Amino acid sequence: MELSRREALGLAASGVVLAGCAPFARRFAQHPDHLPLPVGDVQPELRTLNRTGFGPRPGDVARLRTQGFPAYLDEQFRADKSEQPALLMQLQRLDVFQIEDPDLQGLPLADVIRQLQQAALLRAVYGNNQLLERLCDFWSNHFNIYARKGNAAFRKGADETHVIRDHALGKFPDLLWASAHSPAMLAYLDNTQNLRQHPNENYARELMELHTLGIGGGYTQKDVQEVARCFTGWFIEDRFLRKRGKIRFESERHDDGSKLVLGHVIPAGGGEDDVPQVLAILSSHPSTARFISKKLVRYFHGQDDARLTETVADCYTKTGGDIPSMLRIILEPKALAEAPPVLKRPFDYIVSAIRACDGDTDGGGQLQDHLSAMGEPLYQWPMPDGYPVKTAAWTGNMLPRWNFAHALANDQIGGTSIAEVADPLEATLNRHVQAEDSLLARAVRGASDKEALALCLASPEFQWS
Repeated sequence: MELSRREALGLAASGVVLAGCAPFARRFAQHPDHLPLPVGDVQPELRTLNRTGFGPRPGDVARLRTQGFPAYLDEQFRADKSEQPALLMQLQRLDVFQIEDPDLQGLPLADVIRQLQQAALLRAVYGNNQLLERLCDFWSNHFNIYARKGNAAFRKGADETHVIRDHALGKFPDLLWASAHSPAMLAYLDNTQNLRQHPNENYARELMELHTLGIGGGYTQKDVQEVARCFTGWFIEDRFLRKRGKIRFESERHDDGSKLVLGHVIPAGGGEDDVPQVLAILSSHPSTARFISKKLVRYFHGQDDARLTETVADCYTKTGGDIPSMLRIILEPKALAEAPPVLKRPFDYIVSAIRACDGDTDGGGQLQDHLSAMGEPLYQWPMPDGYPVKTAAWTGNMLPRWNFAHALANDQIGGTSIAEVADPLEATLNRHVQAEDSLLARAVRGASDKEALALCLASPEFQWS
């Protein structure tokens, strides 16, 4: 049974709703009190696993409590890319990671995008190194590539592997260099149209505005023009009997004159060495240290923190942009415990729900449909700034979330299943609701196992990390 619009609005006002189970949901709506956001009573271990990964599987909270936070973080920073055999087997079946562009272009675009999304979901659900998976999500949005522009989708698999995953827990200058040499990125931001006679400034502008310095980072329109000149002559190989799909440099199409970037002179005659000089200037700039630090703080803490950002930026400068060193400051247990709740984005929410229920999935089309309904079809954000992090961007998609919770609890998502859950409150919230008269406790009391689980997954306590 479906809820009426009036019923849904009333339930939303009271804090929790379950679409598709109207009688039970009405019981919930009888209690007008709001379920408080999980601030003071959240276990530190749960907060850590939610923020440094995609939420715990059963037993993970107890394991972290035994292991201790420093040992856990050391384990994550080792950036172990080894995966479970079952996950590797599924990933190896995906053409996007086995066939290189342009041979991949024989497949339909929709199939390629589906495979990219499938891989991201599988890795987030099953990945051994959850911090690595979390960072891959962050950097993939930071260096966003819209898969539906041109042939971007056919190149994104290689970009995801050799740019994002290979450098997610390394040094930012290396990550920036890899992105600047990615065929997917250069084509997406039109650098393949950047000629000496007709410079194209699109990549140069986004390189400074979104990838390094940030808005207000001290660059001018003249700097954009000079950086664009440095990147002239870089194309994607398409010549006969050559390794097609890789980037190549054509000196005759490169502006080889002297350039001035952010006060630094790049001498004439540098040719393809202009690009490394530009990247070194940008990656070592104080504005880049602050911009990257601010984004990382906001991503993991859910808000801006000027003091913490300056501390992390100072670490960036001292370590040459070492990402693990910066994260050790951001993920310090006390600071993380004091951070405000963060509304899970759709990708986070779906993955954390499957993990909380010790579920299995093929990451296939039906699960991706739920992700799209919530507004986050992976690799399909058309602007170069990536999917937003702010809570306000995701508060308008509650009904699709509730429908997903109901479908997951009732085994209605093809290719995805969950284990039997003896105690939904303990499984999803990793604790019992102590107050017997709380809204959630009253709603769950007397409900069937599936109804109770769906309500817990739809509850504000599970929606926020």
